Amino acid sequence: MNISSMSRQDAMRLLLAGIAADLQAYAQLQQALQQQFEAALRHKSSELAAAADAISALVDAMEQRRAERVALVQRLVGETGNMAQAFALLKNTAREKMEADWSLLEQAVTECKRLSKRNGDLLAEQYTIMQRVLHGEEQIYAPA
Repeated sequence: MNISSMSRQDAMRLLLAGIAADLQAYAQLQQALQQQFEAALRHKSSELAAAADAISALVDAMEQRRAERVALVQRLVGETGNMAQAFALLKNTAREKMEADWSLLEQAVTECKRLSKRNGDLLAEQYTIMQRVLHGEEQIYAPA
């Protein structure tokens, strides 16, 4: 079913289901990022590759849901609409729950960004060290 031809009720249901799915996916992403970090610490290339595959699959699915979420919000509240406006369409109890879930989702995104940066920093440092080991220092002493 095309989002533009979907009823407002169906669009809202799909929007809320997507947020719930992302909450679960971000928990899985945090686990995958932790596995990636541990594999990097132990220099386990096969585990690093498996973690990278899992991360990539999760991120791809979340990106699809994000794009769908944007289209659903536009369907519900117009081209320049935002999540707060979409949530305002819900009754009090449902709105409060979704606002809380949205806040949890934002926190999960922030935490995954932090973990991803930590992992990237570790991998970059390991790469730099490996380059020094393999190729030596470019300049051991700086000119005075």
